[in-house]
Amino acid sequence: MSFITRILLSGLLLAATTTPLHASETGRILIVVSGEGRDQGKTRPGYEFDELSQAWLIFKANGFAVDVASPQGGAVDADKYNAQEPFNAALLADTDAMRTLADTRKTGEVKATDYAAIYVVGGKGAMFDLPQDRALRTLLADAYDHGAVIGAVCHGPAAFVDVRLGDGTLLVQGKTMTGFTNEEEALFGKRWMKEFPWLLEDRLRGDGAHWQEAPLMMSKVVVDGRLVTGQNPYSTPGVADAIVRATGRTPAARTPWRDELTMALAAEARDGRVQDVATALAKDTARYHVDLLGLLGYYQAQAATGDDNVRHALQLMQLAMPYMTAPQLKLGAAEAHLRLGERDQAKALVQRVLAAMPDMAEAKALLQRIDG
Repeated sequence: MSFITRILLSGLLLAATTTPLHASETGRILIVVSGEGRDQGKTRPGYEFDELSQAWLIFKANGFAVDVASPQGGAVDADKYNAQEPFNAALLADTDAMRTLADTRKTGEVKATDYAAIYVVGGKGAMFDLPQDRALRTLLADAYDHGAVIGAVCHGPAAFVDVRLGDGTLLVQGKTMTGFTNEEEALFGKRWMKEFPWLLEDRLRGDGAHWQEAPLMMSKVVVDGRLVTGQNPYSTPGVADAIVRATGRTPAARTPWRDELTMALAAEARDGRVQDVATALAKDTARYHVDLLGLLGYYQAQAATGDDNVRHALQLMQLAMPYMTAPQLKLGAAEAHLRLGERDQAKALVQRVLAAMPDMAEAKALLQRIDG
């Protein structure tokens, strides 16, 4: 069944039973967060504050009122985050926002018809309490059936598991979507992954979703009608803008945050515009989060299969290297050179590290491998 056919049938069913206020006319968005977190994620994972703050600011800038709900209600604990990032600092300075977060609403006590959209924040805590929340499943189904936009980012789509619409079909069945990938989980989810009920990608694929993904930790937003999903934290602004657009509003113009700009540079480099990226970094380094660019290359190299992907990762590390002093970045680049059979380049980088840190065991071991 095509998307257009589904919408027409949904409209006929709604018209035959009730005539509610169209969800997009409410002017309110509900943000759902996990209440699982404890001790900033040290003893129990919670939600990602970055994914909350960026979306909140975008929703407010587009004229929406924002409510926040969690399975148990009350105060919720985010995983550790950088309070100095502009988007986080802006939300922390908002007294009303902080009051809302200190006393979230219970998912079982909110009405689906009150909202133009529901946005589910990610973080590993979302894998634990959100899929178990029957009230949340009902809320999401009712909201979608009444015309609301449903969105989520990173691990947030875990809330969509077992959500059945009024016609009995699963919310994600036949939908094109994304979320935190198996590849990303293998690198960044090791501490808690063994306790997950399932891997997000596997479960959503099993429920009939048409899965899409970008290279490791690159921004990716997928829109299928009124379902909006993002792959990872760096997809958050794009998801928020897409949710606003899906409600029928044109997103307000805004200045991108430095992480957004940096991920855009990474995409340009991957498209072959490496020199353009180098020029942009040299012209205004402070505008970008250069460490993020270097770390992105470092981790992409670890996950890379095939020479092309190794080279893409290496290029990101090389772009960041003039601005980053971390020896691990040079060693990561040396490993990439070695995988590509470029032993001389690999050896030169390791020797630079050893010149500054002659006792570094990791560098010595890598040099032995190169010479061997």
